[in-house]
Amino acid sequence: MTRVFPNFIDGCPATVRSTMPNINPSDCRDIVGNYAVATDVDVDAAVSAAKHALAGWSQMNAAERSTILDRVGSELIARSGELGDMLAREEGKTLKEARAEALRAGQLFKFFAAEAYRVSAELLPSVRDGIDLSIVREPLGVVGLLTPWNFPIAIPAWKIAPALAFGNTVVFKPSELAPGTAWMLAEAIIRSGLPKGVFNLVMGGGAVGAAIVGHRDVSGVSFTGSTRVGKSIGHALFERGARMQLEMGGKNPLIVLDDAPLDIAVDCAVQGAFFSTGQRCTASSRLIVTTKIHDPFISAVARKVTELRVGDARDPNVDIGPVISEAQLASNERYISIGTKEGACLLAGGRRVPDLQHGYYLHPALFAESRNDMTINREEIFGPVAAVIRVKDYDEALAVANDTEQGLSSGIVTWDERVIRHFRAHAEAGMVQINLPTAGMDFHAPFTGRKNSAYGPAEKGTHAREFFTVPKVIHSRRSVQVAQ
Repeated sequence: MTRVFPNFIDGCPATVRSTMPNINPSDCRDIVGNYAVATDVDVDAAVSAAKHALAGWSQMNAAERSTILDRVGSELIARSGELGDMLAREEGKTLKEARAEALRAGQLFKFFAAEAYRVSAELLPSVRDGIDLSIVREPLGVVGLLTPWNFPIAIPAWKIAPALAFGNTVVFKPSELAPGTAWMLAEAIIRSGLPKGVFNLVMGGGAVGAAIVGHRDVSGVSFTGSTRVGKSIGHALFERGARMQLEMGGKNPLIVLDDAPLDIAVDCAVQGAFFSTGQRCTASSRLIVTTKIHDPFISAVARKVTELRVGDARDPNVDIGPVISEAQLASNERYISIGTKEGACLLAGGRRVPDLQHGYYLHPALFAESRNDMTINREEIFGPVAAVIRVKDYDEALAVANDTEQGLSSGIVTWDERVIRHFRAHAEAGMVQINLPTAGMDFHAPFTGRKNSAYGPAEKGTHAREFFTVPKVIHSRRSVQVAQ
């Protein structure tokens, strides 16, 4: 019998009213489990529990909060193999990538266990005589955390850990497409010694997220997902005056210049565009290549793409797993068809894998002779699809790279230090990669974008406190002692 996994509200498993199946995209006959679908009543109960727990948790000694977060981090690291297997099974990321993600989640909790000590007051000299001026940072309050399916434990970790470290209470909704790893994370948090109500898990689809976003007692929402949904959430939060942190889509360029080492350029392109089945907001979907290196580059990438082994995510010999769902697979195929109709040349891949009929498998697709105004270069595909754009020189490459409504990650492959310095200063992106894939970030560095890729304070690292705490400015007249 398939196991049923409940929501966690006020420190306890909640009554299950309805469930949704969690399907293994490598083999859709395999049901990972049935996961509870929260109702509006559940969301209200979770927010109420978080609100009730806020005063005690926010005033708790930093050492106690740090100990609890460190305990969670230790458990995640110790169980990274088990968590990685679940992640690969439910989301389709290869075992190697999935285990690395689970390990990163543990590291994030340990990092923010240390950050719990670092919320300090700031003293400033007043411009008025006899006045003391100080600035303290306080928790934002009850926060709603809405996370995507493509990094189902790392992204929850980098939202939940700082939220708790800085004294907030949490209502967490993971994606309905990959709730299993998030549930295991939630279970570890619940049994870590956290007081009841400080952390709550409510699972389900968009209606659950909307209920959190619209709840009057939720002080702020941190969301990661599509630009379309993010903008909708932003409008709703603005209307009721709540704080927001929105990390949205990307259409990330990788520039390859004539002096680039071919092996490094190919590795950056293939890893950035196709690993994790291209299901990363930082994926290199636009490969912008100058004239002299263009032909050898696309030949080498096409050859490498055809060598990638596509198959069950838990097979250790596989390079690329399935896409997340039938709907995502159909969307990828639609974009590939549009690219061909608009005149791009499909050099490699782009078709379902006929020998793997029980999963959502697609051979990675590489387009050549594309233009930056084509649909495949304007819209985020979120799959293993990349397009090469030929340009004459660096100046044109930079102009094409910046010609996008997104501004998440931007990369370049070259040894020219003058060009590198110029690119670092002029790339219109929140994150810049030099001779590295556009996808791949240190766990303790901030994650941030520009343009339509992000709104609000950066995520991760020490910058996380900018969202999860709010400043309070205190002016105080110094007392004057009367002489006796």
